[in-house]
Amino acid sequence: MLAVLCRTNNKDVPQGGFPFPDITSSGRLEVQTLISPTTDEFRKAVDSVQPNIIYFQGERLINDEVGSLVWEGAQDLPGLFGSSLPTTVYLEIPDGEEVAEALHLKGIPYVIYWKNSFSCYAACHFRHALFSVVQSSSSHTWDAFQLAHSSFRLYCVRNNLVLPNNSEKDDNTLGPCLLGDPPKINVPPAEAGGEDDEEKYPEDLPAIKIYDDDVNVRFLVCGSACTLDASLLEPLEDGLNALLSIEMRGSKLHNRVSALPPPLQAGTFSRGVVTMRCDISTCSSAYISLLVSGSAQTCFDDQLLENHIKSEVIDKTQLVQAVSNSDENKLSVCEPRESASIACGATVFEVSMKVPLWASQVLRQLAPDVSYRSLVALGVASVQGLAVASFEKDDATRLLFFCKKVDNNIHDRMTNPPIPPWMRQPLPSRKRQIINSETSRNNGMESGNGYVMVRQKTKIAALRPIPHIRHQKMLPFVGISETNGHDFGGQVKTHVSSMPSNKHNSAGSAPVAHRKSLSSSYQAKHLVSLNPLPLKKHGCDRSPIHVCSEEEFLKDVMQFLILRGHNRLIPQGGLAEFPDAILNAKRLDLYNLYREVVSRGGFHVGNGINWKGQVFSKMRNHTVTNRMTGVGNTLKRHYETYLLEYELAHDDVDGECCLLCRSSAAGDWVNCGVCGEWAHFGCDRRQGLGAFKDYAKTDGLEYICPQCSISNFKKKLPKTSNGYS
Repeated sequence: MLAVLCRTNNKDVPQGGFPFPDITSSGRLEVQTLISPTTDEFRKAVDSVQPNIIYFQGERLINDEVGSLVWEGAQDLPGLFGSSLPTTVYLEIPDGEEVAEALHLKGIPYVIYWKNSFSCYAACHFRHALFSVVQSSSSHTWDAFQLAHSSFRLYCVRNNLVLPNNSEKDDNTLGPCLLGDPPKINVPPAEAGGEDDEEKYPEDLPAIKIYDDDVNVRFLVCGSACTLDASLLEPLEDGLNALLSIEMRGSKLHNRVSALPPPLQAGTFSRGVVTMRCDISTCSSAYISLLVSGSAQTCFDDQLLENHIKSEVIDKTQLVQAVSNSDENKLSVCEPRESASIACGATVFEVSMKVPLWASQVLRQLAPDVSYRSLVALGVASVQGLAVASFEKDDATRLLFFCKKVDNNIHDRMTNPPIPPWMRQPLPSRKRQIINSETSRNNGMESGNGYVMVRQKTKIAALRPIPHIRHQKMLPFVGISETNGHDFGGQVKTHVSSMPSNKHNSAGSAPVAHRKSLSSSYQAKHLVSLNPLPLKKHGCDRSPIHVCSEEEFLKDVMQFLILRGHNRLIPQGGLAEFPDAILNAKRLDLYNLYREVVSRGGFHVGNGINWKGQVFSKMRNHTVTNRMTGVGNTLKRHYETYLLEYELAHDDVDGECCLLCRSSAAGDWVNCGVCGEWAHFGCDRRQGLGAFKDYAKTDGLEYICPQCSISNFKKKLPKTSNGYS
């Protein structure tokens, strides 16, 4: 930033207890200063420094107002600029609208100016708030102005201290203005699918949806006793919204993995909707995790997904909203507090705001940062019990300077001040007579302290213990859980423990078969498949996977990842070092991993694949003396990273049908470890098979179909005759 000052302002000294801060380099803001320069000195400085921001400060008058520029060439500011133009120009002079429009027409994108006259105290507060935002984070001019303007409204406009001597004017015309267009996030429209697509992502659904809960966050704001009205809450809301917009506009997507849908919402998902858990770092290096759902085309493109998240958060959401459900916000006048660890001992008051959970995590991570000054610009001294570490004594003095006048007026109007909670009378005892609602209503208007002692009837139901709810683990690619007695439809199923202990008698086989067939038929009718639609086809000339060589396959995978923007997965050494993942002291065998998974129905078959017993044993990473634990989860994670999107863009998955019922309906799929055929677990009505969960585990049992059990009966051990291995 290039700061152009007037010579008469160098002798500014604190007056009336207001400390004027120096304009110096700090944080991300590097300042070069010129004092009453000539035209040539100004042009040389602009050409050599090439600043992003140029700040023009008017002279300070005797009546504490800010005057115009008084140095050579200041009468024609647009003529001072040549080919090198800054991004932002801040004119701290009165009646600067015409000059601002001339500078904007010359090609300067953003110009900040004042329409009317203003005091040096109001100008100092806005300037200090603006520069605090710029030095704290890499922010856009639009967002930085919105935050600084909210701080100006919160302390200067609300306290009627924009003009000297408390001049009475319309506050809507006071204050700085911004000339320029708001920034836009480049989100390209979704590509239309081909006419041969049987199903596609519904057009009436949003591109993405973020799942997060709203929480109440308590802020301690520097100031004295004041009324919690719209003039205080609205600027604070706008300022916190601008702060979160700055953090999200400069955020980066670091990692994304597929995740289960939100609880109780899986049935509402349409076909083609996928769910991702996204790890994001904000502009000031705060880390959050978001659960996002959207189309496969959006969720598998890192840059497109990142832009959609920014657009959803910044352009389409009101992040911060004031709440009035706390006792403090219900009172007409807030109760000031003091603490040596908050705002350097200055008085503060409490305000409750409703924000998303991820936003509260961002604010709590930024509060302890001593270099982050954007919270101080809004007067926030504490976030949910965490003190803002960058709050200094001079900050509290400047903010309280604007609250003196309002503080005196409020104390004059407080005829019946509210009683603090620790001084309120206790509830009536049991011997006290219970008054009816009509009497309490009349007496409540005549009570001196504004509180009515009403004894309410005790609710017996509220004293009963809350039953413990067994949360069902959501497995979207398998059948309905058999361990839970109730499903979402309200139907009751027979619990497993209610079965006879002797599983090999003829009387117990019928209920088991009926229960399994009921589970499969219910799932086929009511559960919505979460299998995403195939992505746009790769269009490669690779050979079919069953005859493709490993070198040809790895080259095609590398080209696909580069085409989709996943350059972080490609090592510098190229094909010789691809992939760079190591498993069991060997380079990950992507070729055999992909062949085994697609031959068994693809990744979204879910737990029907025995990853350790059927997949890992066919890979070069497997050893006879292998003792690795968690191999199945490791293979799933590597497959999601390198091959899941590749699988969706190719037609390599074998289309399977149940070898028992000859249908491809949804159900509890299991894969035979001998012949490799697929079957519905509910269609196999042999006794002694156990439960589906015994086979769905990563290290679970190996399923053997009835045909293989009969043909290999004489060759297998006796324990395998009933389906176990």
